[in-house]
Amino acid sequence: MTLSGPEIHRLLSEHGIHPSKALGQNFVADPNTVRRIVRLGGVSAGSRVLEIGPGLGSLTLALVEAGASVVAVEIDRRLAAALREVLQGAAGVRVVEGDALRLDWRSWLDDGALPSGAPWILVANLPYRVATPVVLHALEEAPEIGSQLVMVQREVADRLVATPNTPAYGAVSVRVGYFAEAAIVGQVPRGVFIPRPKVESALVRIVRRDAPAVDPALVSYARFDAVVRAGFAHRRKMLRRALAGVVSADAFEAAGVAPTARAEDLDVARWGRLAAETGVGAHG
Repeated sequence: MTLSGPEIHRLLSEHGIHPSKALGQNFVADPNTVRRIVRLGGVSAGSRVLEIGPGLGSLTLALVEAGASVVAVEIDRRLAAALREVLQGAAGVRVVEGDALRLDWRSWLDDGALPSGAPWILVANLPYRVATPVVLHALEEAPEIGSQLVMVQREVADRLVATPNTPAYGAVSVRVGYFAEAAIVGQVPRGVFIPRPKVESALVRIVRRDAPAVDPALVSYARFDAVVRAGFAHRRKMLRRALAGVVSADAFEAAGVAPTARAEDLDVARWGRLAAETGVGAHG
């Protein structure tokens, strides 16, 4: 079972819900789309799924249909009430009410009541304002999550998967690349949403690496992150200027990075070498 357009309109009306632009509430009303997300996310019988922003449960129902155990985290208490109604009688679903970025994920990921075994899969329809924080939080703070399939605004998708010397490449691209491999695996037309958004959406699959792209024994992630953020804070400047006071002058030669390079020129590995050879607060 999945939700059709008329069913979504009925639920919104019965619960007195007006979709919030501030929360980016656009509900998927197309069974083929949610089933495609399930398939592309690698969700099958026995999968453990963390769904952020389930809304009225269109995708949640498809996850249950596939045989997954689901923890669904919803920030809007009105939607959470409607979601519990939609999911009434569905097995293997736990609805958590609250802000996913403020709650303790480990309390769900370590829940002994849920099946153990394979890594968790994060699946989400993410609004623009929280898309990047949620993806990075999962990568940085929840190693139990082995992969993600997120539906995000096309602009955000481009940043998550960008490679050096492309317009969308930035600190977010590097930070994602440190932990995982990311790729756009599909487009989502605006017509499948209620209400219809003004922007295009894309599906991004993010698969955690067996080990980070930069060896943590050489430089901590905290230091790596600080150097990358500093470099991209002034992305049009040469790195010797953008990183003045952050890395020492001799770090560039030691890392094999030209001081005249710009932030967008460096891939994850070269950022790692530069961070490891900083000479200013190195390895902190």
